[in-house]
This record gives sequence, structure tokens and C-alpha cells, in this order.
Amino acid sequence: MISVAFSVFFISFLLLTLLVQFWLGSRHIRHILQHRSQVPAQFAEKIPLAAHQKAADYTIAKTKLGLVLLIFNALVLIGFTLFGGLQWLSVTLVKVTGPGMVYQISLIAAFAVISSLLELPFSYYSQFVLEQKFGFNKMTPGLFFGDLLKSTLLGAVIGLPLIWVVLTLMDKSGALWWLYAWLFWSGFQLLMMLIYPSVIAPLFNKFTPLEDDGLRTRIEGLMQRVGFASKGLFVMDGSKRSAHGNAYFSGFGASKRIVFFDTLLSRLAPAEIEAVLAHELGHFKLKHIVKRMIVIFGLSLVFLGLLGYLKEQIWFYTGLGVEPMLLAKNDAMALILFMLSVPVFTFLFSPLTSISSRKHEFEADAFAAKHTDANDLVAALVKLYEDNASTLTPDPLHSAFYDSHPPATVRINKLLAASPAA
Repeated sequence: MISVAFSVFFISFLLLTLLVQFWLGSRHIRHILQHRSQVPAQFAEKIPLAAHQKAADYTIAKTKLGLVLLIFNALVLIGFTLFGGLQWLSVTLVKVTGPGMVYQISLIAAFAVISSLLELPFSYYSQFVLEQKFGFNKMTPGLFFGDLLKSTLLGAVIGLPLIWVVLTLMDKSGALWWLYAWLFWSGFQLLMMLIYPSVIAPLFNKFTPLEDDGLRTRIEGLMQRVGFASKGLFVMDGSKRSAHGNAYFSGFGASKRIVFFDTLLSRLAPAEIEAVLAHELGHFKLKHIVKRMIVIFGLSLVFLGLLGYLKEQIWFYTGLGVEPMLLAKNDAMALILFMLSVPVFTFLFSPLTSISSRKHEFEADAFAAKHTDANDLVAALVKLYEDNASTLTPDPLHSAFYDSHPPATVRINKLLAASPAA
């Protein structure tokens, strides 16, 4: 009876999340359409109507694709769980490998491959139809599938040993396996942050030192003012994949590096680039990165502790479509079912993450306004909104639920208020 109740609970939450997501998506589309014919007064002299309408159409197209993907993912989820997909996959693999570690790793790998193949048509459509239609795609099919191949190989090289360690801890380290797994996972995450800039990122993009001496001098002056030390300033060839632009820093400790998309450098003036970077450095100096890491590590500990309990409960498996006869030494199945079910039950808490993120964005903007001219950041943001076709008129409720950044009008009003000329 508990397994049946859990099945009903799972389906109920899944339907609830779908209803909320479709309601928010439909609100978002209607709101953007209602404001499509006129640029908001605040931007009327800065963004042409054609660019505003392009942003509206681009956002609506992405939202509609997202809604289709929601239905597809829900059907795949039900297919894997209550319709017996995982059970069939498990039975098939155990006949080939026999029970044991090889079977468990094979189960997770097979699940990952099948999931990726199911998502592939949507990724291809998004890149070569939707992004192409609005002029953002710069990729070739060869580069697309080359990235896919490299990502798959990298995932296998890193992921398979990682899975083996976690499964071994689950099997061999007793009731507190989840604590040991958390310690291992946290260490792995820190290691990845350390090696990503110099080892992993160059596998996909070319990074060259910033050659503009004037810009370099300006940026080094900013870093000196705010007390930020970097291993280097680099330009990334983002234009070979997309027309979107950005800047970021990655790594920690001695591995920190600042990266500019070449598309960003080609569009913004030096003072605007400095202001954008000041915003990114604000996240570091205000400890936003550390705070997010603490939250992520804390939540991962809670969820691993929950998994430690659920993996011993028969109803957790049977309620999600896996028969008890398959449960002997099947920690891999517990991991997969947990990964599939947790988002269903946590989706409604998404606004908490968005609220925290938007608060950090306001704080980073204020930091940038303190160390550079707020008007330069405003000018840069307006260009980025236009170049990236970011809508200026999102539905307020949709934005509050999903968006990690404040709406354009709210964000820029705060910056203008911080400007000495305001």
C-alpha cells in the first residue's frame, strides 16, 4: 500500500509541476505579445522597435520549445519509471553482465546514453532551427557532433571512475556511506573548479591572451582597485558557436582567470567592458561564489542523507516501477530513481534560488557602480539585451519564478539611481 501511495504522490506532484510550468509559460507568452508593438519608454531611444520585436519573438519561440520539451520529458520520466523502462533495462543488462559492479555501472551508463539520445533532436533543433532563425547560430553540424563526441568521451573518462567510487562507498562503507560519499563528492567538485579553466575548457574552445594593451591596462587597474588577482586575461572564441556574448571568471585560488567572449569585445567600448567585468568581480569580492558553494554542498549533504534512507525502502523502488526481485545490490538503481524523482518534488522551491540569485545580481551591480561609472554598465547592459535578444518585457510572475537576473527595467533603474548624474 505504501508503494501505491508513493506512486500516486509522485504522479500528483508531476502533474502539479507541469500545470504550474504551463501556466507560467502561457502567462509569459501572452505578456510579451501584449507589449511586442512598443519599446518600453525607458529604452525607446536606445533599442529599435525591430530589435525589441526580435527579442519578443525569440523569447516566445524558446518558451514554446520549452513547453514541448516539458511534455516530452514528463513522458520519458513516466516511461522510465511507472511504465517499466528502467526495469526492462535492468533485466536486459543483468542477463548480459550478471549481477555486480559491472552491471551497476552499465545500468547508469546505459541510462545516461539513452537519455542523451532522446534529448539530441531537441538540442539539434534548438541550435540549427531556432538559433539559426534568429541569427545566433554559428556552429556547423560537424562542430555540433564533435562537441557531442568530446563531451561523451570526457563524461566517460571522468564519470565512470566517479560512479565506481560512489557505488563502492554505498556498498562497502556501512550506514554512513552517504557522509563519505558527500566528502568525496565535495572534494571532486573543488578539484573540477581548479582544473576546469586550464584542462577542460580548452578542449572545447580556444583561449588566447588579451592583446589590446589599452584594455588590458584598464582591466588591470580595476583589478588592483578591487583587490583581485588573476592568473591571466583571456579571449575565448565564442563566435565559432554563437553570436551571444558574455564575460566570466573561473577557477579559484591560483587558477583564477578572466575570460571574455570575442563577441563581447567586438561590441562593447572599453569602459563598458570594464563595467561588465566589475560586475563579475563583484560576485567574487562579495563572496557570492562561496555562499553558493556552501548552499550547494549543504543541500547535497541533505539529499545524500535522504538517499541513504530511501535506498533501503522497498516502496521507493516499487512505487517508481521497479520490482523487488531486482533490488539485490542495486545501488545504481537507487541513484537513478533518486535523480529522476527529486526534481519533481523540489520544483516548487525554485523561486527561492531565483530570489537569492537576483539579490546577488543587485549587489554585484552596486559593486560595479561603486568602482566604475554606472552609466557605462547601463550602456553595456542595453547593448547586451539587444544583441542577445533578451526580452525587455517578461511576465513579472514568470520572471520572479525562473529568472536568475532581475528584469531589465528594474535592474537599470537601480543602476541609474546609483549614478552621480541621476
